[in-house]
Amino acid sequence: MTRLSVNLNKVALLRNQRNIGIPSVTKAAATVVAAGAYGVTVHPRPDERHIRTSDVYELNDMLVGVEFNIEGNPFTGKYMQLMRDIRPDQATLVPDEPGAVTSDHGWDLKKDAARLQPIVDSLKRLGIRVSLFMDPIPAQIELAQQLGADRIELYTEPYATAFRTGNRLPDTLAAFVEAGKLARSLDLGLNAGHDLNLENLGRFVSSVPAVLEVSIGHALIAEALEMGLANTVKAYLAVLAKS
Repeated sequence: MTRLSVNLNKVALLRNQRNIGIPSVTKAAATVVAAGAYGVTVHPRPDERHIRTSDVYELNDMLVGVEFNIEGNPFTGKYMQLMRDIRPDQATLVPDEPGAVTSDHGWDLKKDAARLQPIVDSLKRLGIRVSLFMDPIPAQIELAQQLGADRIELYTEPYATAFRTGNRLPDTLAAFVEAGKLARSLDLGLNAGHDLNLENLGRFVSSVPAVLEVSIGHALIAEALEMGLANTVKAYLAVLAKS
């Protein structure tokens, strides 16, 4: 079964609107883990507009036996210092610019491979699994394998948009299916994330081969406002079990 890692950025974003400490990121982490989530994901950006550096350390202290996935651009902020201090289970490297609203594209490894190589090597020496945030482009996925990545995370917003609008959904999904097949042939683990939700998740993981893990935050937290956080996690797990 594809595993679910819950991204807690939006919990932190709401917390940061008031200086009274609620909602609690650590309590949210405890809730999603108790509800059955396999892991917790955070993306500490340099401006700390949602997850703060202090949150990362606090989560690390409490997440025993739970996968901790830390996303971020290794060339900005304190990302690599966090990696050295915490040594999470997985580092998902994302090519975000500091002012980006959200992650909106994968790495261009034709341009960035040379400067990423020492980063990947350093993370692997620390015992951290390395995942690269990628578009479903075969030539780029091949370069990720050559770089020594353990996994790739497919940027799934194009699929989510096609699902929502009905515009070119079969062709868009086919590109992700082929990307998944290629990753498997290259012995790259496959993760996925961005704008996946309860409506579109099942078709994606049923179609794309061997998706090991999905990282979901924005939609899950939005749905939790209506359903409750624990119930929403269980609903995602039910979709994954059926798929």
